[in-house]
Amino acid sequence: MSDTNLRCAVIGVGRMGRHHARVYAQMDGADLVGVVDHDPHRAADIVEEWGGQAFGAIDDLLAAGVDAVTIATPTIHHRAAAEQLLAAGVACLIEKPLAPTAEDAAAIASAAKAAGVALQVGHVVRYDPVMQAIKSLGDLHPRHLELHRISPMTFRSVDVGVVLDMMIHDLDLLTMLVGGVPDDVQASAVAVLGEAEDVANVRMTYPPDADGHCCVANVTASRLAMKTERTLRIISEDVYVSADFVDRKIKVIRKAANAEQLADLRTRLAAGEDLSNVNYLELVQFEDLEVADAEPLRLQAEDFLRSVRTGERPPVDAEAGSLAVTLAERIVQQARGGQLSLA
Repeated sequence: MSDTNLRCAVIGVGRMGRHHARVYAQMDGADLVGVVDHDPHRAADIVEEWGGQAFGAIDDLLAAGVDAVTIATPTIHHRAAAEQLLAAGVACLIEKPLAPTAEDAAAIASAAKAAGVALQVGHVVRYDPVMQAIKSLGDLHPRHLELHRISPMTFRSVDVGVVLDMMIHDLDLLTMLVGGVPDDVQASAVAVLGEAEDVANVRMTYPPDADGHCCVANVTASRLAMKTERTLRIISEDVYVSADFVDRKIKVIRKAANAEQLADLRTRLAAGEDLSNVNYLELVQFEDLEVADAEPLRLQAEDFLRSVRTGERPPVDAEAGSLAVTLAERIVQQARGGQLSLA
């Protein structure tokens, strides 16, 4: 593809879509040519602020000409929009989750493969500077992970339950950090406002690694919490990582950096010494990782448009998006066996 600006558009300019429109309008190498939304007033507001043209339908956008599109409609409409755009040769960045079901996710992936154009899934937490800093540590070989994603109800994405709405982010992070598919899934959920789950917890055990060690992940998601928390804890043989995505802080304890302290503690414990008055946190050395100041959505858009230009496989492609949806579906199905309903 030439070095001319890519013609970009957004389908659905609600809470998330309006930010995609802003990012395209502000990016070098991209022109926001238009938006499509079922609410003409909302579409008009976006183009007034960021430029482009408001279209009443995808057909009208295609007739005007477009190279790359973000699909930020409700999840249930992703497949129809994606299949139409991909068939027309338009690259797509689809907001998470890729689809409401594994069947629809597979259909979208097949459409992208048949069209031979880029398809990226908007698992934007991968681009969070906190996550980028953790990635800089290299392969951590985690043995245990704790992921918490809770917040008060926003009444956004109410067409799906909390697993597809919120937990899906952490399922994608597990794909990045651990890889593969868990052998065992144990899940529970509570539905409060409707039939779909609003609170969910899952414990997943992954297959043994080359050394015979399994990784266990505990994941909690709630959209009915009293406050907002986004945390990740990683425990391996060599390192402990504690990350707070809200406060943008990461603490690391490395086994090698604390070898002398740990050896001393083992010796004293083996000798039967009473260490009840010892403050462990004053003994170990903590490392604070630097977190960059960058907008995840913009980093994601840059990767997406780079794939459109070069033809390279997007970092979070249809396969990764489908894997997350398939795992989410498995969790929901398993949880429904013991789901409580307070509706």
